[in-house]
Amino acid sequence: MSETLKSAGSERQTAPNRGATRIGIESRLEGRFRDLRKRGEKALVIYLTAGDPLLEATGKLLEAVDQGGADVIELGIPFSDPLADGPVIQRASERAVHGGATLRKVLEYLPRWRERLGAPIVLFTYFNPVLQYGLESFARDASRAGADGTLIVDLTPEEAGDYIAVMRSHHVDTVFLASPTSSDERIERLAAVSTGFLYLVSRTGVTGERQSLSAAVPPLVERARRFTDLPLAVGFGVSTPEQVKAVQALADAAVVGSAVVHAIEERYPAGGAPAVRDFVHWLKGRDSGFEHDRT
Repeated sequence: MSETLKSAGSERQTAPNRGATRIGIESRLEGRFRDLRKRGEKALVIYLTAGDPLLEATGKLLEAVDQGGADVIELGIPFSDPLADGPVIQRASERAVHGGATLRKVLEYLPRWRERLGAPIVLFTYFNPVLQYGLESFARDASRAGADGTLIVDLTPEEAGDYIAVMRSHHVDTVFLASPTSSDERIERLAAVSTGFLYLVSRTGVTGERQSLSAAVPPLVERARRFTDLPLAVGFGVSTPEQVKAVQALADAAVVGSAVVHAIEERYPAGGAPAVRDFVHWLKGRDSGFEHDRT
């Protein structure tokens, strides 16, 4: 994890921030979490990298993840220097970049992909590609393409004023990250600028599969809940159905990334999209006949 995500803010608001709000418009993310709450369910958020192994395969993989039971999908934009990502997602990003995937191409393909999906889509990216694309153009094109939210890993709230304003103007949610090293003041500030949900990083460091859930999760969720009514999603290191359930017992959503990207890397060449669908079924706790090697 970059130092950006570890830095602590210095400004405290005079009252708890319950999360940024919209007036008269419910986003697809808000609607999805509302529907889940009504059913007494928690969300499974699935991450995959656009363009891995090829852009032409991403549409099929998105459908597979959606059919497998993903409640929200994070679509990673490949980047040449993914500092917050571990080796699995770094390899995926390298494959996608070498295959010609770019932010512009992803936004060109996204409308076609979006038509066949039920789950909301959050674009997961670093700031440099967005800056090169242009903030206004990015917000406009992301909204037109069907993106429901954006998460920029290395953008701090102090530097995000223009970004937040332009995304709001195009009705796209802005998701921010809080980590175990975030102070209470920092969590409050991050919650104030987030819409859709607040992403809680389960541990410091980079993304990747882990054998056990971090002990930092319960106190982080407890602290975040003091400052916001937004849904809380916990990710980084969540990779098994047991870990998904453990997170969902504490928070509103579990995020699985590296394990899914790893499954695509190992299983898609031989098993195609159905193998990835079955993996998401397995994470969801459904009996899909999927057998996972835990060694």
